[in-house]
Amino acid sequence: MATGKKHRRRAGRERAVLILCILLFVGAGIYGLYHAIVRPPDINTDPESPEHDVGQTVPDDTENDEPAEPVFTRKKNYFTILASGLDDDNGGSDTNILVSIDAENGVINAVSLPRDTLINTSWNVKKLNAAYNVGGVERLQQEVSNLLGIPVDFYITVDLDGFVEVINAIGGIYFDVPIDMNYDDPTQDLHIHFQKGYQYLTGEDALKVVRFRHNNDGTGYGSEDIGRIGTQQAFLTTVAKEMLANLNLSTLQSYANVFINYVDTDLSVGNLVWIGTQAMEIGMENIHFYTLPGDGSGSYQGASYYILYPEEVLALVNSSFNPYEQDLALEDMDILVP
Repeated sequence: MATGKKHRRRAGRERAVLILCILLFVGAGIYGLYHAIVRPPDINTDPESPEHDVGQTVPDDTENDEPAEPVFTRKKNYFTILASGLDDDNGGSDTNILVSIDAENGVINAVSLPRDTLINTSWNVKKLNAAYNVGGVERLQQEVSNLLGIPVDFYITVDLDGFVEVINAIGGIYFDVPIDMNYDDPTQDLHIHFQKGYQYLTGEDALKVVRFRHNNDGTGYGSEDIGRIGTQQAFLTTVAKEMLANLNLSTLQSYANVFINYVDTDLSVGNLVWIGTQAMEIGMENIHFYTLPGDGSGSYQGASYYILYPEEVLALVNSSFNPYEQDLALEDMDILVP
């Protein structure tokens, strides 16, 4: 099985958290804490016993000489969450991040799943971002789980308008735009025009910057999705620091309102309180970001795809995203290699 060239860990400039992780860890915690104060406690919302607990693999009990299947035991206080940004124009999941929370060891890991990642499915366009169109967030969770061989315990989705609102709630942001951006898509009424350099961005401006992939003439990052991920990392680092530095009653209410109006999740209020508290205690220095190892210039059946490097994906999952005590093997994953 080909592994391709070595894909270096993209360490997330200054421990960056990719798009939506701020809403996941800070906004979710603030929202949950706020509502836990003003409403009665929920019953059976202990986040240490997640609703989507995945059963263990049970040994084969038949009488034969074949070795039994290994039993996979879940790590204590270890959870996986899929955070997705929904594209309001095309209906797909424009940004997907798998987050692992290892509360026992005080570590949070987040891996960006490129939208064009090749997945082993029956439909013609075998790209990860198409899974949401096919079957909503449940199908997206299933495909990520199949791909990586691990359970996806919970999900959080956010409308792109929510991203705009959270930036506006903190009064906009100053950010160093990495390259000149000149892109127009009349069909979406999307026009992105920024000069490279440090500048003030409103929520609407910020959304354009993090969505940018290439210029009208085809120039830009060189590797569209991977280049965009780098900009998102740097931007969200700035946002995280700004949000954490300006927590007060007014901003708390603003973040809570954004979460109520624009975020959907299967996590309970009690879960949100616990996750938000854990994230704040862990701190940004213990939040690590990765990009799923692969080749952004790959192709499959004549179409462009992000082709994964199976051996490197396996190593990354086992080191940073495996909720089991036992290591996974390549046969536990469903990675399609051309």
